[in-house]
Amino acid sequence: MTAEGSGTIRSRIKNLLRSPSIKLRRRSGNARHKEDRGDKIHLEKVLGITAPGNRALACDPQTGLLAYPAGCVVVLLNPQKNKQQHIFNSSRKAITTLAFSPDGKYVVTGESGHMPAVRVWDVSERLQVSELLEHKYGVACVAFSPNGKYIVSVGYQHDMMVNVWNWKKNVLVAANKVSSKVSAVSFSDDSSYFVTAGNRHVKFWYLDHAKTSKVNSTVPLLGRSGLLGELRNNFFSDVVCGRGKQAPSTFCITSSGLLCVFNDRRLLDKWVELRVSQATCLSITDDLIFCWLFRWDRSSFQPRRPALPVHFAPPTQPRN
Repeated sequence: MTAEGSGTIRSRIKNLLRSPSIKLRRRSGNARHKEDRGDKIHLEKVLGITAPGNRALACDPQTGLLAYPAGCVVVLLNPQKNKQQHIFNSSRKAITTLAFSPDGKYVVTGESGHMPAVRVWDVSERLQVSELLEHKYGVACVAFSPNGKYIVSVGYQHDMMVNVWNWKKNVLVAANKVSSKVSAVSFSDDSSYFVTAGNRHVKFWYLDHAKTSKVNSTVPLLGRSGLLGELRNNFFSDVVCGRGKQAPSTFCITSSGLLCVFNDRRLLDKWVELRVSQATCLSITDDLIFCWLFRWDRSSFQPRRPALPVHFAPPTQPRN
C-alpha cells in the first residue's frame, strides 16, 4: 500500500471518530458505567466526627442510639451492636447541630452556610419529613420541646435569630433577635419556656404568648435575661432545665468550671467552683447532674467526673 493510500485511510478514520454519533455512543457508554458503579457504592462506615461542640452530639433516651455529624452526614450509631446507619443531607451543607425528639422517632438538624435549613428526619426511614427556612447565616443550636410540638432553632451570632417552629405544620410561631453568641439551649419540663446560654448570656424565653395568640402570623418571642450578678462576664458552655422536683431550677456551667443554679425568678441562686481547667457540657436526671470536665496537667489532660451529689455554695457578695 502506498504512503498516499495509507494517509487517506488514516484521515478517514480520524473523521469517523470525530463524528457526533461516535461521541454520543462513547458518552452514553460512560454514563451507564458510572450509573452501574453508583448503584454498587454505599457508605458502610464513618470514621471520625465533625461536631463543633456539645450541641452536635445527641442520645435517644428511649433506645440509647447516638447521633452525631460527619460533614453533611448524620451518623446513627448503635453502641451495643457497634453498627452505623446514615442520613444524607441533600443540600450537602455541613451539619452543625442536632437533637432527638422526646420519643426518639425524629432527629432535627441545623446546618452551616448561606440560607441554612432546619430539617427534621424520620429516624427509622432515614428520610426528611420537614424543612424549615428562616435563618440566613448558620444554625448554632436546635431542640425539641418535651411535648414534641415545637422546635427551637438559634442562629449563629451574625444570624441573630431565635425561632420557634410548629414543625408538623411548617409554621414559624414566634421569633426574636439575640445579639450574643449562643452555645446551648434547653426546654423546660412543661414546654412553657426555654433557656439559651452563651457568651455573657443566660436568657429565658417564654412561649405563653405564642401559644395563646390567635394571629396566624409570627408573634414576637418574649425573652428575659437571667440575673447573673458577679458571674456576668463568664462564658456559659451549657444549660439544662430541671426535671421532677428540680423543675423550677435551671442549671448552667461556665467554661471555667462554675456550676450554677437559677431559681424560677431567673436569679442566680447558688454556684459551686468545680476546680477544673475547662467544663464543656451538662446532663441531668431527676436526681443527679453530670458534668464533663477537663483537668489540665502541663501539656496533657484527662476527663474526670466530680463526686455527686454536689453541694452548692451561695454567691459571694461583691467586694468593695
